[in-house]
Amino acid sequence: MTILGIGLDATDIPRVERAVARYGDRFIHRIFTEAEIAYCSAKYRPAPHYAGRFAAKEAAMKALGTGLTRGVTWRDIEVVRGGGPPRLTFRGAALGHFQRLGATSSLVTITHADTLALAQVVIFKAD
Repeated sequence: MTILGIGLDATDIPRVERAVARYGDRFIHRIFTEAEIAYCSAKYRPAPHYAGRFAAKEAAMKALGTGLTRGVTWRDIEVVRGGGPPRLTFRGAALGHFQRLGATSSLVTITHADTLALAQVVIFKAD
């Protein structure tokens, strides 16, 4: 496998907590998919999980080489849980960039501590 892109992001959990408190559903629905919202809101303390997904989306945009430009939106990248480690799903413009790179798979890892969420994304092409 060939690595096509790597992205890393750190997100401040209290900052996400403040954004959720201040903007509520408007912020949440702008950034996260319905499945991500359901996953995070079911947690005792949702903010670290929202922050982890925010960091994963940022890291994925960096790995794609787009950032939040070239038509890529927050909801074009989804962190999916289905038993086992998290996975990424790309849609819309993010999927277009993923395909143009010739990418065939990606890996994501997310971790968080008291005040910081970190995520790393690697995008691969099968040889």
